[in-house]
Amino acid sequence: MTAIGIDYGTSNSEVVYFDGATHQHIKLDPLDKKGNKIRSSVFIYFEDELPPPPDAMVEAKVAQLQRVINEQIDKAKDGYYSAKDPKEQATYNQRINSLRGDLHNKPALQRKAIAQLMHAMSLDEIPLLRLVEHGKFAFGEAGFRRFLKMPEKGRLIYSPKNFLGASLDSDQKKAFVGIIAKQLGYFKQCAQEQLSSNIDSAVIGRPVKFHGTRGEEGNIQAIEIMTEAAKQAGFSTVNFLDEPIAAAYKIEQTLPRDTTTLIVDIGGGTTDICCINLSPERTNQLDRKQDVLSVTGRRLGGMDCDKSLVLKTIAPEMGMGLKMMNGLPVPPTYFSDMCAVDNIPALMRFFSDDYGLDISQTMSLIKEPAQLERLLIVQENKLSARIVNSARMAKELLSSKPRITLPLHYVEDEFGVDISQDSLQKALKPWLDKVKTLVTECLDSTDIKPEVVMITGGMSLSPIVVDALYENLLTGLPRLENDAFNSVCEGLAIQASKF
Repeated sequence: MTAIGIDYGTSNSEVVYFDGATHQHIKLDPLDKKGNKIRSSVFIYFEDELPPPPDAMVEAKVAQLQRVINEQIDKAKDGYYSAKDPKEQATYNQRINSLRGDLHNKPALQRKAIAQLMHAMSLDEIPLLRLVEHGKFAFGEAGFRRFLKMPEKGRLIYSPKNFLGASLDSDQKKAFVGIIAKQLGYFKQCAQEQLSSNIDSAVIGRPVKFHGTRGEEGNIQAIEIMTEAAKQAGFSTVNFLDEPIAAAYKIEQTLPRDTTTLIVDIGGGTTDICCINLSPERTNQLDRKQDVLSVTGRRLGGMDCDKSLVLKTIAPEMGMGLKMMNGLPVPPTYFSDMCAVDNIPALMRFFSDDYGLDISQTMSLIKEPAQLERLLIVQENKLSARIVNSARMAKELLSSKPRITLPLHYVEDEFGVDISQDSLQKALKPWLDKVKTLVTECLDSTDIKPEVVMITGGMSLSPIVVDALYENLLTGLPRLENDAFNSVCEGLAIQASKF
């Protein structure tokens, strides 16, 4: 049995195999030079025609066509009874018989209904499950680039993981099972080709609490979706491990002695923290529950920072904060909806024609509409994911630079926004306060205090984040150096090797 570790992340995903001595990272993205990580976003698209409308929609349209025919029959009957000329009556009678034939010709009515629906249908009106069942899938950079070139030809699911704990109906659950099964199947195929071995088992990382507002019910749903997706992808065995504990297993191999360690894992969608007793002598043990002293987690991740940075720095250049002639501000919901890349209903609402009309009407109520026109361009051209992705890039650049000019030329020629580390710090402060509260909660949940701390995940690379955590909170605790991007998945691979 060959088992792999899968870090299925909010922003990026990774696959690692551990043979007991060394880690092998599976190359997932051929367009990335390193290729060990791949964007978690998925672009589902149609090269040619859209899929046929759902049966229920067709039947409703058929019923509508039949009602119209019945009305025509009634009018023809009225004409027949009011006609005095036998020839005129014969014409009406022929009309009635022809309409009755149309009324009962179900196949012809269905073809007509499908044709009318296809003519009027837009991609946004197709249910997600229908897209998953009939569309083509593009992953990683290839998928994101295809989305940038032709957003009208498909739908970008920016972060499937962020929906797993949300309120989903049965069709939406099936849709996300299908999406993730496609991704996991692709990961499995890449691993099998590079390891020259059949992969039938995986340990998949999970946050302590999945992104959502449904608490433990949402967590259960998320694991059910992931389990079914792994099964559809061809895995016979799948296990789950809390992501901060996986990171702990990786760092454990470098420790000279038993050490109580605080793991702070700040990823793209969630922040997960654990206090755990690590021991180089227990690295091969499968069950380590007794070593976990406390675990906390919350949906506080890098994507929240990206959206906050958009609202604090980019949105004001798109009309946020402007006043209308009646003295009221431009609706701030315009901009929060623009950022809602992890909320499909909100994003579809933002992309609707009615929303665009509402923005246009608001433009007529302000003295200088040029800034708000940029928002309309984002709305009309479905550029929300690109805006949030630009904010993510800015956040990463500001980890090493005091100030940048973020180019947004895809919105407007020569349009750019100046962003400083100070601006980033202000945008992150509310989020950082919540992260610090979570760390305090984890520390307060055990009487045993950590001897060292390990901060991992993509956000751990930000000096702003690290400085904030050490200010009055982790002061004096030695920090263990680690690979911020790979520690979790390498720990998952270590756990997978034990099965």
